[in-house]
Amino acid sequence: MLQPALSGRSAVLPASHAIERGMMFKRLRKEAADAQRSTEPDLVLAPQRDNLQSWRAWVAGPTDTPFEGGVFELELNIGVRYPLAPPVVRVTTPLFHPNIHDRTGEVCLDILKEAWSPAWTLVSVVRAVRALLAAPNADSPLNCDAGNLLRAGDVDGFARIARRMVSEHAS
Repeated sequence: MLQPALSGRSAVLPASHAIERGMMFKRLRKEAADAQRSTEPDLVLAPQRDNLQSWRAWVAGPTDTPFEGGVFELELNIGVRYPLAPPVVRVTTPLFHPNIHDRTGEVCLDILKEAWSPAWTLVSVVRAVRALLAAPNADSPLNCDAGNLLRAGDVDGFARIARRMVSEHAS
């Protein structure tokens, strides 16, 4: 029989952790049911099989942007403090955008940090990432090359590289 190696500590979680986990799973079950019923044409969101703490989303690139025509995959990892704390969101489809890290896919978005509220849902987070594709913020870049092009006013250069990345990775 395996025994927990906790040096005399109890293996039982404190009551506050159990309550947070229960709240998280209740909320995620509701969000999974809502996502399954969704008919939103530009967004698909679903939990990974047998793991409500790991989700995938696919979003269509917004029209009239360099991302139009692309489909972008997002990975959402939910910690035990959700919905009190935001999920960790990464874009797994390579793309050229100032607010998305070109190697890790990390997303720079205020609602994933200091502006988080439990009122946000996973679908609203994915919608916000899609909106970010249409409205990049060059003043807060994770991809400095993309941010520098936009700050220098080279919108055409930015769009050309972004469209190339879409055709290579997201079409």
